[in-house]
Amino acid sequence: MTTVIRTHGIENLVAIAEQFTLQCKITDVQAFGSGNINDTFLVNIDSPGEKHFILQRINTQVFCQPQLIMQNLRTFTDHIRQRLQHTPLDRRWEMPRVLSTKEAQDYYIDAEGNFWRAISFIEKSQSFDTMQNLEQAQEIGYALGMFHNLISDLPPQTLADTLEGFHITPLYLRHYQEVLARTTPQPSPEVNYCLQFVSDRTTFAYILENAKAEGKLPLRLMHGDPKINNVMFDTATHKAVSMIDLDTVKPGLVHYDIGDCLRSGCNPVGEETEDGDSVYFDTDLCQGILQGYLSVAQAFLTQNDYAYIYDAIRLIAFELGLRFFADYLAGNVYFKVKHPEHNLARAIVQFKLTESIESQQTQIRQIIQDLQ
Repeated sequence: MTTVIRTHGIENLVAIAEQFTLQCKITDVQAFGSGNINDTFLVNIDSPGEKHFILQRINTQVFCQPQLIMQNLRTFTDHIRQRLQHTPLDRRWEMPRVLSTKEAQDYYIDAEGNFWRAISFIEKSQSFDTMQNLEQAQEIGYALGMFHNLISDLPPQTLADTLEGFHITPLYLRHYQEVLARTTPQPSPEVNYCLQFVSDRTTFAYILENAKAEGKLPLRLMHGDPKINNVMFDTATHKAVSMIDLDTVKPGLVHYDIGDCLRSGCNPVGEETEDGDSVYFDTDLCQGILQGYLSVAQAFLTQNDYAYIYDAIRLIAFELGLRFFADYLAGNVYFKVKHPEHNLARAIVQFKLTESIESQQTQIRQIIQDLQ
């Protein structure tokens, strides 16, 4: 991030930030957050109202159509704001707003061709990287449920699919099979475990996509990355107040979000542990997240939706393990690694998590049934 400040210079960053302010004076620009895709800055402004906003340089290597992302962002945040004005909630809930340039554009392209945008800052809020307690689990579920609820009446076709193929498990399976066909993995207990694990579950990879094709699960809008640190909490009340990191919002199945939220939230040892045997799926956290989620999402979920929640939880852990293992076999080309076996270790964590989910199927299905 400091490299970016050096490259652009503070004066240059101020000049870019000024494109998004109408009357206010900018007092400071500083690097912000720990995201590894876009370059993010916190802009301090001297104004009677809001004191900050977020300035971002979009990584156009990852998001090759940034205009479409901004179009999506404008469409669904405006929709959510109108819904909240029409039917106010009995608690604090905010969505980041897209800030326009002086030319009334949603973005600014600088002389070097860099793509910049500004969004409002959620004041008096913080995020966490790990689950603190059961109350927080319920709030994370509530946040995802509220987000889904507020966009549930927005037709999915109104947004562009900016990440085609994302969370389509059969496509990841096909990629894995192509990689496997052109490589000869060095046999080891770990590699053999992974090869067998995937081989035993190839038909299972199709479960959600088949349900979608058969009309059992409808296409809706999904967040795309509902991990814990994308939920903002009020610093005073410790209640969830927003969901951020909205560049992956796109048409899809809400089940991918539910599965991803539970996969990342219910594994107390985390994704990066090197001890696969310590990995387990915590059903108490699962109950907490689902309780929070379904308290809001029951407004739009169907009976079929409930029927596939367990499969979603199991599938997304398997899918991420499959992606890590395929990348390990391909020579670590997609995910950043700290050592050559890193993606193999990550795959084992997700497969062990999948096993833990499978071993508790009866209990997880009972939790879902009790919460309906």
